[in-house]
Amino acid sequence: MKKLEYFIKDIHPIDFFDKKKFDIIKIIKQNFPKLKIISKGDRIIVNGEDSLVIQLRIRLDSLIFIMKDNDSINEKTINSIMSGNGDKLISSMHGKVILYGVGKKKIKAHTVNQIKIVEAFESNDMVFAIGPAGTGKTYTGIAVAVKALKDKEVKKIILTRPAVEAGESLGFLPGDMKDKLDPYMQPLYDALKEMIAVEKLDDYMNRGIIEIAPLAYMRGRTLDNAFVILDEGQNTTHNQMKMFLTRMGNNAKFMINGDPGQIDLPRRIISGLKEANLILQNVEGIQMVYLDDSDVIRHQVVKRIIDAYKRTEHTN
Repeated sequence: MKKLEYFIKDIHPIDFFDKKKFDIIKIIKQNFPKLKIISKGDRIIVNGEDSLVIQLRIRLDSLIFIMKDNDSINEKTINSIMSGNGDKLISSMHGKVILYGVGKKKIKAHTVNQIKIVEAFESNDMVFAIGPAGTGKTYTGIAVAVKALKDKEVKKIILTRPAVEAGESLGFLPGDMKDKLDPYMQPLYDALKEMIAVEKLDDYMNRGIIEIAPLAYMRGRTLDNAFVILDEGQNTTHNQMKMFLTRMGNNAKFMINGDPGQIDLPRRIISGLKEANLILQNVEGIQMVYLDDSDVIRHQVVKRIIDAYKRTEHTN
């Protein structure tokens, strides 16, 4: 069982709970009948099964996001958002352009929660993006980092991840650390190549303006004037996550991505991401953004795969 205290932000609580139009809590309860939901002042208190509580939190985020820019929201729209269709209300035309990449390609945040990642960095120095594969966490984060570099808000980008993979140890792979890590970093390279011309990207990497390195290489460093992205954060231990988070220096932005459903650590080791998600919830300057299968922008089959595994895992 999980308890959630969801504080109404970005819009006034009076506007959110205004019963002259409709009873928003009643609508939410109708869509989540298995959860105990009450309103209290500027917050909604939720108790119930972990997965349903997280799902409701994501949909409340979407609801607030749409309400703050739309005065004429109606009961039908709220029901649509609560049933998981919030992102369909934001077409690709209304996606948020982050920057223009190679060939003047528009690099966009397409979904409500991807846009929340972008906006989170406008008022926070550290952002956690938590959700399943294919939801655009890393791609969106890299786009925000590249924009910050191009706008001279930071002097370098650092991309890192723990060197942990299911059933495979980097120590037994041939080559130096870069050679060993490159295959696991390929999604990061692919994203960068869409946003920075290959020649310039190579130059940036040769000069250390863009650095891709294993998490262990962060130890002992103070990362000033940098946009730092930790990918696959679910595979960090307590000590690794604490070490990484405390590397933050002056004028730095930190992003931590991860999927709690894909932990490759030994069974008895607690994921540093899961722990951080619990203890850093209300720390000033840190924002948690949660994504779900509604944010998947890969092939439609990927959404069905995620749903199928989710159903199986819940029954086991």
